[in-house]
Amino acid sequence: MITLNINGETHDLELDPATPLLWVIREQIGLIGTKFGCGIAQCGVCTVHLDGTPIRSCVTPVRAAEGRKITTIEGIRSEGGLHPVQQAWIDEQVPQCGYCQSGQVMSAVALLEANPAPTDADIDAAMSGNICRCGTYPRIRKGIKRAALAMKDAAKGEETANG
Repeated sequence: MITLNINGETHDLELDPATPLLWVIREQIGLIGTKFGCGIAQCGVCTVHLDGTPIRSCVTPVRAAEGRKITTIEGIRSEGGLHPVQQAWIDEQVPQCGYCQSGQVMSAVALLEANPAPTDADIDAAMSGNICRCGTYPRIRKGIKRAALAMKDAAKGEETANG
């Protein structure tokens, strides 16, 4: 029996502890926003957060995630709706085919949590492990910058409201 905390919910599962986390998330839990891409941790499509750090779920055995906080694309929504990165993706029309976008969004969220005002070099470094076959990298960078501004504005609004 393995117990996982996925998006704040506890799941007790009987499965092989070597099973890749991706397949547990998709097939056992039913959260299909995390995609399968290459299966060798090269493309970033399967990115989820493990204790806030982006990881490749296609090569992470489920035993490595037991007792830790797992966040998928379904778990990043803010209380008011979409996460600022998700909203920026829509506003900037970032996706073309969209297949890689859940992994791109998860990497962008982790970047902005670690660095709320990233430079172009910071963005390029943080996103370098995520491959977009459609080549929407300029829109991804624009989306990250838009989300950073939205998050900064939201933080200012909270400071003003709290006095």
